[in-house]
Amino acid sequence: MKFMANATSTRSLTQSQGLWLGVLFSALFTGLIWLAGSRLDSFPLRPDIEIPFWYPWVSAEPTVWTRISVWGGYTLHQVTVWGLIYYAQRNNTKYSNKLHAVNVWALLANAAFIGFHFVQTHIWYDGLALDVSEQSSQWSVILLLVIVLLMENQRRGLFFGKKIKGSVMKESGRVLRKYHGYYFAWATIYTFWYHPMVSTPGHLIGFFYMFLLLLQGSLFFTRIHTNKWWMVTQEVSVLFHGTLVAFSNAPDLWQMFCFGFAGLFVVTQMYGLGLPKWARWGFLAAYIGGVIAVFSDIGFENIHQITWIPITEYAVVFIIAIVVWGVMKLISLVRPTPTVA
Repeated sequence: MKFMANATSTRSLTQSQGLWLGVLFSALFTGLIWLAGSRLDSFPLRPDIEIPFWYPWVSAEPTVWTRISVWGGYTLHQVTVWGLIYYAQRNNTKYSNKLHAVNVWALLANAAFIGFHFVQTHIWYDGLALDVSEQSSQWSVILLLVIVLLMENQRRGLFFGKKIKGSVMKESGRVLRKYHGYYFAWATIYTFWYHPMVSTPGHLIGFFYMFLLLLQGSLFFTRIHTNKWWMVTQEVSVLFHGTLVAFSNAPDLWQMFCFGFAGLFVVTQMYGLGLPKWARWGFLAAYIGGVIAVFSDIGFENIHQITWIPITEYAVVFIIAIVVWGVMKLISLVRPTPTVA
């Protein structure tokens, strides 16, 4: 790893340059997926079955090389990024306004594996969906978003700017802030490899969202990594992704995703932006107005749908906090207490 240390002293890219180059790459590569999408129409797919969480973008006749390519690519991608995170933490990397050498290597590694997955899709088609369930992919990202809510409780609060106090929330948040990179890397890379690079509208916006999350993961130990506007942009992006996918696949539930994720913004996320009170009231009024307009058309008996996502995420926040705190206590009991001679 000496090459990383040597490169650190000569780095010249600022964090903003790294961010915008990453966003540009994400947009251009999403465009490439769209342009090349028709090439995948020749792959025969398994029959589409009308059952919940059935993922139709799986080839009808996968081979052993199909599995080797996708699981091999995923494993190498995962281990590479975990190794870079471990290297950065072990070397006590400090937050900076410039890219560390390890950031450059993370950006290049993610770009390389994105390119490999594109080629792999066009040769063998399948992603990890060949062998694992769609729920596992969805919940990996849901838990990522929930962990962000927990970590940010000490800064922006959980409900209308109010922090949930107590040692359970505080200590679990502290531990997650230190080690969350490993889980976030797994969630994003696993979800990225779950899908073949097909060009449906839902896949396109989904891949663009995954590229942004991979970009965020590559910028660890830069101050842009914790920039409040950049972080909220990624949190809110799931609103557009979820709503668009629902329009295509579950048109009767799009309002659940739209107003569910928008509800998280007006209850929690916008309070981390330092907005003036009039702006917060404006967002709240727009949210309430949108709910009234939509449900006056489809029926107010369905308005409970807007609560499903927020209630689920807030409940899981407390579950994760308790689990993390409990594991911390168990470790402290098992770990031997150092003795003083």
